[in-house]
Formats: sequence, structure tokens, C-alpha cells
Amino acid sequence: MPTNTVHFENARGQSLAAQLDMPADGRPLAYALFAHCFTCSKNLKAVGHLTRAITRAGYAVLRFDFTGLGQSEGDFSETDFSSNIADLEAAAAWLEMHHEAPQLLVGHSLGGAAVVHAALRLPSVRAVATIGAPFDPAHVRNLFQDAEEDIRETGYARVSIGGRPFTIRKEFLEDLEATDPGTVMDSLDRALLVMHSPVDKIVGIDNAADMYTAAKHPKSFVSLDSADHLLSDEADAMYAGDVLSAWSRRYVDHSARPESTHDSREVTVSLDRSHYRTEVVANGHVIVVDEPESMGGTNEGPSPYDLVVAGLGACTAITLRMYADRKEWPLESITVELRHEKMHARDCKCGADESMGRIDVMERIIHVTGNLDDEQRGRLLEIANRCPVHRSLHEGKVVVTSRLA
Repeated sequence: MPTNTVHFENARGQSLAAQLDMPADGRPLAYALFAHCFTCSKNLKAVGHLTRAITRAGYAVLRFDFTGLGQSEGDFSETDFSSNIADLEAAAAWLEMHHEAPQLLVGHSLGGAAVVHAALRLPSVRAVATIGAPFDPAHVRNLFQDAEEDIRETGYARVSIGGRPFTIRKEFLEDLEATDPGTVMDSLDRALLVMHSPVDKIVGIDNAADMYTAAKHPKSFVSLDSADHLLSDEADAMYAGDVLSAWSRRYVDHSARPESTHDSREVTVSLDRSHYRTEVVANGHVIVVDEPESMGGTNEGPSPYDLVVAGLGACTAITLRMYADRKEWPLESITVELRHEKMHARDCKCGADESMGRIDVMERIIHVTGNLDDEQRGRLLEIANRCPVHRSLHEGKVVVTSRLA
């Protein structure tokens, strides 16, 4: 996924570091805003996996570091839950100014509670998704409950969260206690998706139950099964991203998706450092292409040759359907079986010129059903060899690489 590093200012004028991840073709259906977990950052592996799944579905995603975390400016000890919400507002304002106001908010853990609260202040938002989020933001006190007495007595305390030291001030606790999650949920007039693992040991599943019960329809719940709180397993994070992307498409308005400036047959292919796993956007449709494990890939999608063969099969079936419909023949169904292999021309029983050396052989078996006579079946076989992709594979081809940009 194409990624741009950006910065925007929070309410205090401090610079917050962010990444804007775009779909492979650079033409997002809509914009999403992501809020990470308490004391985490935008660079958490799970955030990257989630974002990849969401951009693969056609969204652009802005993920950023809250004030005082990651690469953002500011002192974390001077922040609180309210400042997190303000940071989300600043991020949404930046998106609206430079691209388009966000329609989807996604939040992980305390970030999930933050996006629910922020949605009330962002009129562009149509859907909100939470992952492992607490119903009451004050739940985060469990992470430093042993130091809470010292915080209240002395005004602050140095605590360890996830193996890292952080200063928590009394004002932070008071801000958490001032929130009223019940009123917020009752006021939330946006579609809500609650995602939670029943074995989450950091934020219990009862939080999801409370959130779902308090929310109005439309609302949905999806169990993350055996996932841990941080979604440390890539498969869990990708699943969560895939599900929330599919769910949100019912609610977001993607009618304003930018028109392509190129021919509608343009295909965009994007490959990052994740080995051979490649994202293809063809006329707005996303396909994952990979290599089998035997070739060093992860087998998350068909191989490039699989797509070539599939293109021939699909073109064959479509061409036969068009022809039969035009002739008003009783063709009920078409199934095309294909196999591709490389071999020496001399070993191919296809009449190939032996001087050609190694050749690509695509074997095609076409099954048709319907009350067709022998003449009609014979004609369909002739037509199959006239499908455009078949012709392209047989006739002259030119591949022009115009530049390396």
C-alpha cells in the first residue's frame, strides 16, 4: 500500500506524526481515521496489518501518534483522555483540509473508546468500529492501579506500562472519571461495530457486552475468537481489518470516489517489503496475488500465471455466454477447466514448431449444459477460440515500459 508521512498540529500547536496509507490505485472509496491503543503508536505491527486490510478494501487510512507518543511532539504526562479526543479532531480536520473528511473511525483498546467519543464531534463520520475497547475509559486505570493511591496523594507517579516508564498525573485520573460512557453511547447516532476477543485478558469481554447493550441500532458485534488484546497474530489483525472493511461499506458514501484519469482497463499493482504478496487493483476491484510457498511466497493469493490462465477461462466463458444469448440458444451453464505448464515444443502434442524451444501450454476443457444439438456445440467450440484473451495470447503482443518513476 502506498504510504505518505505527514504531520499536523494538535490544539496546542504541537506537531503530530502520521501516516496516510492509500489503496494501491490511489483512488479511495472513503477516508478512515485510526486511533491506537493506550501508550502504543501508529507503528505497532497490528496497526500495520489492520491498515493493510482496510486499504486493500479501497479505503485511505490516516493513523497517527497521539501527543507525546511515538514520533509526535508533546509531553505524554500532560495529556489525558480529552486531549486524545482533541487529537482525533485535529486529525480529522487535516484530512478534510487536504483530502476528504473521514467517514469511518477505527479504534483499538482505549483508542476505541476515544473514537466513540470523537464521533459525536465529527459530523462526517458515518461508521465507528472498536477493537478490544473498554466501555468506560476509566478502565485503563487497571494498568497502574498499584500506583493510583500515590498519584492521588502526590499528584503524579512514575509507572511501567508494557515495560516502558510513563508519568501519570492526577489530572489524567480526574479526566477519566469525568467521562460518562452511558450518555455518550446513548447519543451515538452512527453505525457501530464492536469487535472483541472472549479471551482478552487486558480488557474483558464484558466491556463489549456493555457497549453493545448501551448502543442504538444499527450495531453489530463480531467475536475475535482466540485473539489476544494486541492482535499480535497477523492473521487476527488481518481478519479484523477485513471484517470491519466489509461491514462499513454498507454505511459509508463512496459515490464521490475520484474518477480514474486513465482508461477503465488500467490495472495498478503494488508490492511493499512483505515479500511476494502483491495487491492488484483492477477497475476498482482488489485482488491479492502471491507465489506458492514452494516459490518462497506465502500463498495468500493466486500466482501471476494463475491470473493469466484465469483471464483466459473467464474470457472464454463470457464470450460463449454472449454468443449463446445473442443466438437465443438454451445454454444453461459454462465451466472452464484450465491447466498451465511450461515444456519443450518438441514434447508438446499440439503441433508446435520444435524450433520454438520452451513454450507455455494452456490446456482448456470446456463443459456446457443445456439442450444443445451437435451443430450448436461445435459452433461454441469455434467461438471459444475467438475470445479476446485467447487472441491476445496467440497474436502479436507488445509490452511497453515507458519509465521508472
